[in-house]
Amino acid sequence: MFNNFRRALLGLALAFVAHAALAAYPERPITLIVPWAPGGSTDILARAIGEQLTKSMGQPVVVDNRAGASGNIGSAAVAKAKPDGYTLLIGSMSTHAMNPALMASMPFRGSDDFTPIALVANVINTMVVNPSVPAKNLREFIAYAKANPGKLAYASAGAGSTNHLSAEMFNKAAGIQMLHVPYKGGSPAVLATVANETQVLFSAGTQTLPHVKAGKLKLLAVTEPKRSKLLPDTPTVAEVLPGYEMSVWYAVFGPVGMPRELVQHLNAEINKALALPEMRARMDAIGVDLVISTPEQLAAQLKSDTERYGKVIRDLAIKLD
Repeated sequence: MFNNFRRALLGLALAFVAHAALAAYPERPITLIVPWAPGGSTDILARAIGEQLTKSMGQPVVVDNRAGASGNIGSAAVAKAKPDGYTLLIGSMSTHAMNPALMASMPFRGSDDFTPIALVANVINTMVVNPSVPAKNLREFIAYAKANPGKLAYASAGAGSTNHLSAEMFNKAAGIQMLHVPYKGGSPAVLATVANETQVLFSAGTQTLPHVKAGKLKLLAVTEPKRSKLLPDTPTVAEVLPGYEMSVWYAVFGPVGMPRELVQHLNAEINKALALPEMRARMDAIGVDLVISTPEQLAAQLKSDTERYGKVIRDLAIKLD
């Protein structure tokens, strides 16, 4: 009886301490790590979120770009940080669902070293071709690829990237074989397709749509399971190749062990920022579809995609080391 009373008192004391700590949070700047170089869609999104959180939370949210190792360097820095809410990560489907299957050695234990906070965005993933490709739609493209084996090459941001995986999944589903030409990043891959060094590219709309509007690339499809509300007239690959899907999402994670109250607080602040009309207009303009979510929804998405893309990567026998 006495022990039960002591445990109850201890629980109340700990709850009081946690509540007091949360009431004071944040007391200093928050670091939001982006595990890629500046200028990409993740970086743009992180800076937009950081600006709004700085206003609403009263402390600077500093974006820190730590690129390298397919996103693992920046991700590992967060996995090893204190779970106090002052070091956060903008991770993605590639860093958290794909890398564990692509790499024989990882600097962290996949999702086990992170606390899911909020799924923040889906990015339109497009299939574009150089205008020299004589295909007006996806069916014509597949027919052309089959009639001209070895003539088409696709660009990627490197082996194991979403560009690479998207194209190899397409090769398998369509029964064609395009040559893979890896580049050192997404921007060089886009420019190579514009210049007709390569003819095909699967990439985020943030990088391809400006060139589509300028007439330098031709948009054939999006790779999500449903048509994008931002591009309602553009078909999905799945409309021609049922079952094909490549959905690219971004999310905020913290180190494992963050207190639940702190996670809920950050989730609410992030969702408040994402709901602002000016944020939605800004992101819509570059092909980023903002998402309001709970930590549990992000955890479920991560689990599902880790299983899905792990199987795809194993089936395609893609390995980075």
